Amino acid sequence: MTKDISLSVLKKLRALSGAGVMACRRALEEAGGDIKKAQAILKKESAALAEKKAARETKEGIIAAYIHAGGKVAAVVVLSCETDFVARTDDFKKLAYELAMQVAAMNPENVEALLEEDYIRNPRLKVADLIKEVVGKTGENIKIKEFSRFEV
Repeated sequence: MTKDISLSVLKKLRALSGAGVMACRRALEEAGGDIKKAQAILKKESAALAEKKAARETKEGIIAAYIHAGGKVAAVVVLSCETDFVARTDDFKKLAYELAMQVAAMNPENVEALLEEDYIRNPRLKVADLIKEVVGKTGENIKIKEFSRFEV
């Protein structure tokens, strides 16, 4: 590691981005130690990685459900990835749950419409960007296979 990049800055970037140590170090070196610039670099790298992995087959995954308080609205999402190893990770499970919550809240018409929506927890992100972030962390292609929304 270069002199400019302290261990505390590296840890902070890791906590913010969820990226690996080497990716954070490389981004910080490229950004001259600036955390905001390094985050932008990591985001760009995640998007490029997601695009590169998009053609890979996704045969594994999980089904996640969200039931809104009061039990009047529920959503189920089938989220797929390349390996069962990634399907069991906390990041993947959290993504599936967040997507189910998004479907319950916004009632999109189809997967394409869901991907274009603003993420309910952070309107600066599209749902597609949220997925790309997890693709960047896991290194695998991730796709929403299907979803259903139920309302009483």
